[in-house]
Amino acid sequence: MISDTMIKSVDSGYGQESTKGSNNPHYRVLPHNIEAEQGLLGALLIDNRAHEKVADLLRAEHFFMPVHQRIYTAINQFIERGQTASPVTLKGYFENDEDLAELGGGVYLADLAGSIISVINVYDYAQTIYELFMRRELIALGEDVVNDAHSLRLESSATDTIEQAESRLFSLAENGESNGGFVSLRDSVLVSIEIAEKAFKAKGHVTGFTTGLRDMDKQLGGFHSSDLLILAGRPSMGKTALATNMAFNSARIYAKTGGKEGARVGFFSLEMSADQLATRILADVASISSHAIKQGNIKQEDFQKFVKAAQELSQIPLYIDDTPALSIGALRTRARRLKRQHGLDMLVVDYLQLLRGTGSRQSEANRVQEVSEITRGLKAIAKELNIPVLALSQLSRAVEQREDKRPMLSDLRESGSIEQDADVVMFVYREEYYLHRAEPEIGTEKHMRWQEKCERALNIGECIVAKARHGPIGNVRMHFTGEYTRFSDLDEIHDKNMGY
Repeated sequence: MISDTMIKSVDSGYGQESTKGSNNPHYRVLPHNIEAEQGLLGALLIDNRAHEKVADLLRAEHFFMPVHQRIYTAINQFIERGQTASPVTLKGYFENDEDLAELGGGVYLADLAGSIISVINVYDYAQTIYELFMRRELIALGEDVVNDAHSLRLESSATDTIEQAESRLFSLAENGESNGGFVSLRDSVLVSIEIAEKAFKAKGHVTGFTTGLRDMDKQLGGFHSSDLLILAGRPSMGKTALATNMAFNSARIYAKTGGKEGARVGFFSLEMSADQLATRILADVASISSHAIKQGNIKQEDFQKFVKAAQELSQIPLYIDDTPALSIGALRTRARRLKRQHGLDMLVVDYLQLLRGTGSRQSEANRVQEVSEITRGLKAIAKELNIPVLALSQLSRAVEQREDKRPMLSDLRESGSIEQDADVVMFVYREEYYLHRAEPEIGTEKHMRWQEKCERALNIGECIVAKARHGPIGNVRMHFTGEYTRFSDLDEIHDKNMGY
């Protein structure tokens, strides 16, 4: 049995105060529980099979006593090699360990095992050890934040300190997660059946969150939870317009169906302000030119449309954050907060190249690594919050140098990580944009062919699905109304023009 002297020598008091020295003020000992550490190590030494119950949760650094960290590491190594970890087999590795010698040397290992009656509580011990480790880390984090706040440095602002603290908090929350692991095929199949049943009952048979665009939903099956979707394009192609349309459509359907379909959407607009984005949406809903709204060139009767549109918009769960130059850590914090406070089913980021990594401002040479961190972070947010994340991206200028301007995967800026981490990669392309900038000489045969092309491309936009991890690739043709910055289904516009 472990003697009282041994226990006292390693002080197991959680949160106790010490008054050593008559002139020393009271101070708080870092949270720890030595008996729980001893109980867990003893259980592992008695029955190595108990290691399976705690291996996913517990690491050596979670122990408070350094000697216990080394004992746990040795037990892990023995078990991983297929050897038996016991007081006898471990004794030789700790003969010269000064910390263990103070506790009685090899006798301490034997006492750890000898004091255990049952290994049934081994997981409870592990949870206690991990909980106290987390509290110690939080204390250390708090002290670092205080010290950083007191330290005034030109290269580091208060916002940087906050973001670094947020990043450390997230890392701390992720470490030691034991909720994962294997899921039986039976459970996975049941989930798949539930998804199929939901899609069967939903209008349009969409398995994910609807985009409000029929052909887009047909191609992708909607936006699926835990997916990272990239929507890329050159300037003026309509990236923001299409993303805004899909986000608004989904939020609008959510409001109309009482949450049965559609999604509550968070929109991080790093390029445009919230009022600019709202103006686009207002122009779309009220069918008033966004340019006319900006210029104030509107009629008296248009205000009635504004009032009606504003009443509808006030009920739609679309939340806009236009804070510039957010870090991926800050974005994750705000997404979590939004989900907790209002609910969150879909996230849109416009656009990912305007995000920053969690570290300090990096040089251009490290930009590729920073974008890799950002795309991994966006994918992690999608999985953690179990929502689809739609991130807009720039394309390189290589597109402009080709005769065929249709984008390809290789045109993505910092394409390696973006293409790798994304579940879906889409490109917005409008041939009309390029045709209007390449008009040949009037009166020539070439000009006549150009006019024919312009007529075919008039108000036509394409979404090129170049990568789809869960489905086929292909093109989705849409109608684009530049006046209202609106993408819509082609046949709807055709039917209206034909008077149907």
